[in-house]
Amino acid sequence: MSQSWVNRAIGLIEADFQRSADTHLIKLDLPQLEGVDIYLKDESTHPTGSLKHRLARSLFLYSLCNGWIKQDTPIIESSSGSTAISEAYFARLLGLPFIAVMPKSTAKKKIQQIEFYGGKCHYVDKGSEIYAESERLAEELSGHYMDQFTYAERATDWRGNNNIADSIFSQMQKEPHPVPQWIVMSPGTGGTSATIGRYLRYQQMTTQLCVVDPENSVFYDYYHTGDASLTDCSGSKIEGIGRPRVEPSFIAGVVDEMKRIPDAASIATIHWLEQLIGRKTGASTGTNLYGALLLATQMRERGESGSIVTLICDSGERYLDTYYDNAWIEAHIGDISVYQNKLAAFDLCGLIE
Repeated sequence: MSQSWVNRAIGLIEADFQRSADTHLIKLDLPQLEGVDIYLKDESTHPTGSLKHRLARSLFLYSLCNGWIKQDTPIIESSSGSTAISEAYFARLLGLPFIAVMPKSTAKKKIQQIEFYGGKCHYVDKGSEIYAESERLAEELSGHYMDQFTYAERATDWRGNNNIADSIFSQMQKEPHPVPQWIVMSPGTGGTSATIGRYLRYQQMTTQLCVVDPENSVFYDYYHTGDASLTDCSGSKIEGIGRPRVEPSFIAGVVDEMKRIPDAASIATIHWLEQLIGRKTGASTGTNLYGALLLATQMRERGESGSIVTLICDSGERYLDTYYDNAWIEAHIGDISVYQNKLAAFDLCGLIE
């Protein structure tokens, strides 16, 4: 009976995947960057509204095939929101109880979406407390701790098709510069950057991977020092990315370059992007795009042509009371006008070493 249920569960997830179309690749209209094209892969169009839909599907399949999830197994996850929304979706699909362990500061809209899919939210005071509390709950409830931060880089097949890197190169085939000079990605678990970086090497691509990290995150310093014991208890203000510890899924060896992006730059960039594409995106998209714009500006100065691809990670509708609220921005981020002015004038040189 147990194996029969697992087989049915895998079939339900695969059927859900077959009903899903690929996400769009949006080309930005930026005449200031003649010869350098920037593309945004819009992961906000997944059924659960973010890049984490891919991760949640992979984590469920990985756990089912490893024998970790059985009928009625409670699912517990450490998450700042988007992964939990996607996992709640798949838990409901399989008829499993789901609990998200998250900081109290998580955006209200994300909490509402988790509850919409039947999940429950369990709060901790600090982001650094989510790991131990998730383990405790899993043991108490005889459940499975999904642990995205450990298994994100293992659950996705980076060699085969149907991963995000393969999708990017397939969609770029008919563009003026079909092989991007750069792919830019911000790390939360590190799983997506690991998948992309491994794929680039396996396929022997000339494309380089630039990983962009927000403030109050240890990934940037770890990349430059190799010190896996680094911690930062401040907590990233850019939801979904940046971590207080070096996560097991962050693979520094596949990264060609890292940049640290000021939070104010990330927030200014999503407001600037809204004027270009007519809709709101999450702050991690601002981190991604600001990094892409810096690389593009450097390419332009060197007289190079080519393309750069980055991601829209999720929709801005989840952050109307934070990143799109002026009072919240002033209280938590500070003055973003310097970056707004630089973006308006398209003068990004010299802002970040």
